[in-house]
Amino acid sequence: MKVKGIWKIPDDAEKPIDGRITSGEYTTSMEPKVLKALPIGISDYARAQSQYYYVDKTLMIKEFLDQKPLVSLFTRPRRFGKTLNMDMLRTFFEISDEDTSKYFVGTNIWKCGKTYRDHQGKYPVIFITFKDVKKDTWDKTLNHIIQIITSEYKRHTELANSEKILDKDYYDMVIAGTTDKNLFDSSLYMLSKMLHEHYGVAPVVIIDEYDTPIQQGHTLGFYDEVILFMRNLFSGVLKDNKHLSYGFLTGILRVAKESIFSGLNNLTINSILENKYSEYFGFTPDEVREMAVYYSAEDKYDELCKWYDGYLFGNSEIFNPWSVINYFRNDCQPRAYWQATGSNEIIGEVLSGIDEEITFKLNKLIQGETIVSAIDTGVIYPQVKNNPSSVFSFLLVAGYLKSMKSSIAAVSYTHLRAHETRGNL
Repeated sequence: MKVKGIWKIPDDAEKPIDGRITSGEYTTSMEPKVLKALPIGISDYARAQSQYYYVDKTLMIKEFLDQKPLVSLFTRPRRFGKTLNMDMLRTFFEISDEDTSKYFVGTNIWKCGKTYRDHQGKYPVIFITFKDVKKDTWDKTLNHIIQIITSEYKRHTELANSEKILDKDYYDMVIAGTTDKNLFDSSLYMLSKMLHEHYGVAPVVIIDEYDTPIQQGHTLGFYDEVILFMRNLFSGVLKDNKHLSYGFLTGILRVAKESIFSGLNNLTINSILENKYSEYFGFTPDEVREMAVYYSAEDKYDELCKWYDGYLFGNSEIFNPWSVINYFRNDCQPRAYWQATGSNEIIGEVLSGIDEEITFKLNKLIQGETIVSAIDTGVIYPQVKNNPSSVFSFLLVAGYLKSMKSSIAAVSYTHLRAHETRGNL
């Protein structure tokens, strides 16, 4: 209205909402960036991929499908993402009531096309991890293994009322806990058979950290018992089994064929000396740079290299993933994160029996020099004590030494150096 020639807005006039601040305080419409949490100790792929910062390793699936080896063994040091990668394989291949493709849409494997996507969610899966089987007697160890396998039976509730399986009584006995534990070494074979009968598709079998109970047996005096059981368990489900689509195993040591994989001629071994799959366990330099940019720590890359870039898997330069993740989580404070994650009983045993020559070579390694040594990636635990020269094979596959270059012949000779990483010495 106009008052004495001047236009004024009535006090009771309804004012339009224009977003202006009337409090006198200045605010910005830019919200702070919410960073994804770091996956400390997360081995569930779906959770890691959807809720945390996830380094995409899904091209491992493509590399596998391009070759389709029947049974694959991956040996890597502890805390290098073995369990997470195996759960990724389970989530990708497993038939599920949930549409699990959502955990792969946008990932590298999904971008590879229909040929690879067609395998997603098409197989029953048996998934077993022995990473926590660390008991002090064989009886306790066997009981723990039986509990793990029984839990896997219970996970497959579709078998409870299936009219297609021929061994329903065996399934019911396992669930009820009335199976003779001395006959439990055929349990994985029986589960593979029942899943094949139910679905009409043979299952994928994944056995994670298979050698943890074996290491316990060696350290605590029941090695022979655990080896006998594991040989029968693995042979039944992985050797000449028509109820198997593919098999995967992970561990730290290969454990020589004659001790546990006897007669398993379909086994493809992927050790730290092999080029295949070399970039899928641990972080590559590009992946670490990308993570540093994401967490606004680009200037810390050189420090990360000094501390945690001490591995060479095949021809791939690899960072210790456990240490890198903990480095960012702890405000970029460099520490020996990996060193505190495992038991060193075997290392103590290895070093207790060395001779003067081995001691001389170890001192050279500590001084940052390189040595040349014959390497057997199939080293077995008893050999560590009886053959002191196997110390370098064990320290290499366990993650304490770095292979500089190798010559593969009847015997593999490898140039070795201690990790140039203060965090892992």
